[in-house]
Amino acid sequence: MTEQAENPFLYVVVCAAGIAADVSKLITAAQERNWQVGVIATPVAMNGFFDTAAVEAQTGRPIRSAWRTPGEPRPFPAPDAVIVAPATFNTLNKWAAGIADTLALGTLCEAAGLGVPVAVLPCVADALAAHPAYRDSLARLRAMGVRFAEPYAGEAGEGGGRPEFGWERALDLIEPA
Repeated sequence: MTEQAENPFLYVVVCAAGIAADVSKLITAAQERNWQVGVIATPVAMNGFFDTAAVEAQTGRPIRSAWRTPGEPRPFPAPDAVIVAPATFNTLNKWAAGIADTLALGTLCEAAGLGVPVAVLPCVADALAAHPAYRDSLARLRAMGVRFAEPYAGEAGEGGGRPEFGWERALDLIEPA
């Protein structure tokens, strides 16, 4: 049996937030837990939010950001789980509303219908997190079975440093106890 058939496949959906530059930490942690990883990025995230060449080298697969044509083969197997990290205000609200205007959002909308476990690491500024639409979106996504880690606002602390983004927490949310 090949490694592909033995190890589960994880989709990592990357949104456009500054912390996305460290998405390799999540990929490394997932690979150490024997996940195969494929990355799907929002179109804006592809514009310099993370090192796409390094991520492709790390996963051994192309990053997906655009829809494939009907005749193109699927570049990834079906997911055993999905992690959205970092998950932005825009992506979370559109996903909760059922808007599938990008490959990333379409993938997230489908995951709910397929019953695939989904974990989210929100990266949303406090001012946006206070918006009523955002709170409603989180409630709707939770009702769909989406699992959330603690939100990350990325605000600098008193000493100027920023708190760690809990990349591995998402893996804990999708794996059985």
